Amino acid sequence: QSGLYPSGVFPKGEECEYPPSKDGRSAAWRTTHEEKKALDKANEEMWSDFRQAAEAHRQVRNYVNTWIQPGMAMIDICERLEACSRLLIKENGLKAGLAFPTGCSINHVAAHYTPNAGDPTVLQYNDVCKIDFGTHINGRIIDCAFTVTFNPKYDRLLEAVRDATNTGIKCAGIDVRLCDVGETIQEVMESYEVEIDGKTYQVKPIRNLNGHSIGQYRIHAGKTVPIVKGGEASRMEEGEVYAIETFGSTGRGAVHDDMECSHYMKNFNVGHVPIRLPRAKHLLNVINENFGTLAFCRRWLDLHGETKYLMALKNLCDLGIIDPYPPLCDTKGSYTAQYEHTILLRPTCKEVVSRGDDY
Repeated sequence: QSGLYPSGVFPKGEECEYPPSKDGRSAAWRTTHEEKKALDKANEEMWSDFRQAAEAHRQVRNYVNTWIQPGMAMIDICERLEACSRLLIKENGLKAGLAFPTGCSINHVAAHYTPNAGDPTVLQYNDVCKIDFGTHINGRIIDCAFTVTFNPKYDRLLEAVRDATNTGIKCAGIDVRLCDVGETIQEVMESYEVEIDGKTYQVKPIRNLNGHSIGQYRIHAGKTVPIVKGGEASRMEEGEVYAIETFGSTGRGAVHDDMECSHYMKNFNVGHVPIRLPRAKHLLNVINENFGTLAFCRRWLDLHGETKYLMALKNLCDLGIIDPYPPLCDTKGSYTAQYEHTILLRPTCKEVVSRGDDY
């Protein structure tokens, strides 16, 4: 597969004009402005890394959609997806690879679930499964997710969330206030009513989940894009990269930590912390070498030949060097859906770099 784009020029995502400013002035001038074009060109290498990671993401998800089906073990789904992803991204240490574990959260679980070794969970016909995976080239991360269902009774729920995410993407732009994006997303999401098994729900945005700015080797770079009104008034800025994601729920519209943890990530701002336990010291070396500040999961530690590391991992968490990210759950019996894209706020235009024919 490595000869897909031998020229090294990867396809651009969907290029959009920025939304007009509050006073109605068009942003079309950016596309032809010489200084903005020069700035855009100066960052071409970075945009190209994102595009390569996005192309791998598109191909992986297209492949997954050809075989994912009820009756498969979640662990097999993740391992097959990740094997394909490693191949297409041409995994190479910290220069290219998977940006975070494959989320495959089911039903009332909204995010951060991936199976640990021995997890017997099997995908069912009536499940609503969020497939959230990431690729990166040189730490330029594509964070992009979609929802898989087999029963058509969920179609309207998925449509609501897809529409909300696309609305957030449309409304995002340079100098746009983050809170305004959140308010618009909420309006669209809540305009949908869905009927599931004879019960009608107004789709609720999950208020304590949100989109976020993305930095190099840093999945959450400090700014959040709310999906309800009342968020922060700070603005999006030229040159930033954002994951625009929305979650819709038939439950309370809020998540809490629950279940066994699988996702972990080194604290980006942690300095040198003295470690006494030799096993913890060893584990941190393994993490630094293989993941750096990118998220990882227990399965990936297993893959690197690590065993009996849970005490050491807990030690690193207690010291604040590693942060655990347990599964995020709404009320049992509810259904949650997610769609997410990565957007580049280029000087000349907004590029939905992970856009595909699928969503």
